[in-house]
Amino acid sequence: MTFDRDVLTPDDAPTPFAPPVSPRSVTLGISLLLTAVLAAVLLVLPAPYAIRAPGPTEDALGLLEQSDGSASDSGAADGASATAVPVVQIEGAPTFPVTGELRLTTVSAFGGPGGDILLGDVLQGWFSTQRSVQPVELVFGEESPQQQQEVLQAQMTSSEQSATVAALTELGFEVPATLTVAAAVPGSGAEGVVEPGDVVRSIGGTPVVTHQDLLTGLDDVTPGDDVVLGVERGGEDEDLTVTTGQGDGRAALGVYLEPEYDYPVDVTIRPGEIGGSSAGTIFALAIIDKLTEADELDGAVVAGTGTMSVDGLVGPIGGIRQKLYGAVRDDAEWFLAPASNCAEVVGNVPDGLRVVRISTLADAREAVEAIGAGEADDLPTCTSGS
Repeated sequence: MTFDRDVLTPDDAPTPFAPPVSPRSVTLGISLLLTAVLAAVLLVLPAPYAIRAPGPTEDALGLLEQSDGSASDSGAADGASATAVPVVQIEGAPTFPVTGELRLTTVSAFGGPGGDILLGDVLQGWFSTQRSVQPVELVFGEESPQQQQEVLQAQMTSSEQSATVAALTELGFEVPATLTVAAAVPGSGAEGVVEPGDVVRSIGGTPVVTHQDLLTGLDDVTPGDDVVLGVERGGEDEDLTVTTGQGDGRAALGVYLEPEYDYPVDVTIRPGEIGGSSAGTIFALAIIDKLTEADELDGAVVAGTGTMSVDGLVGPIGGIRQKLYGAVRDDAEWFLAPASNCAEVVGNVPDGLRVVRISTLADAREAVEAIGAGEADDLPTCTSGS
């Protein structure tokens, strides 16, 4: 006897039970989708911030590739040919071979007029140890890119002058200067007393031959006291009584000066595309290194930063955290940091880099000599008390 039976094929198998989708689940799914879309849109929207990142470094003892404007041997299609020229070139005095590198450091800034950054970049910058994020107006102000470039170029020109005067003075040269008043600082004791075009000839009865003479004449003056400033005005000598104000570590005259220096040695500094004033200390050290017979660095790679005044004072700069990372990226083992930036240095030194605290050009010179001689263990740091 045979029996017929139904055979269930896979296609005939019963469908597993699926619970109905609740309105809450639908709402949650739509919310997650909208959130993801919104986050994606926000990540590509411009943000009102600027990012500072480690910029390029330049060896002040090395060569700079500079276009000479002529066609290269391979034809005009290759553009202008390039010539390697010294970043710091000295004529009129014996120079000596150097080894090692003195690297000036820079900061690259992104954002600002015509260069908006995205929110995704901002988020990445917030979590980066090498970058910093700030409101765009704190980094760029309200100037146009052209105005910013003009300011940076003017600062670089002034920095080159101050570095040259300070370096030559450190080496024992006298650098005569003609100090002409450009204007009085508004609200200062000089306002209404000095006039544009006045040429400073003496201070407190002591002749002013160099810029250092003027600054030295203010060293013993208490801010707020009067000082007699001898000037030449319209070909005639006059004594002016100026009430001083508070300056950077000394009394201030409250005048803007246009100095002209009579350099005993011809120094040409080529900063390339770099602007600003923070390379002054490294430029001054490069001049000293080339004009002294001893090879101070002896092969060491030292980076650094800091403004330089004509009397050899190292001043603070911005973006030092980014400069530290730029230095170690470009193989520097040592970094010369202004003492006034030490609070920003502590806790932000990358592995492989040793930071030396400096306040004057003499400090910086001693540090370089100690590093080159292998005697740098006792150099002051941003955390030491020495």
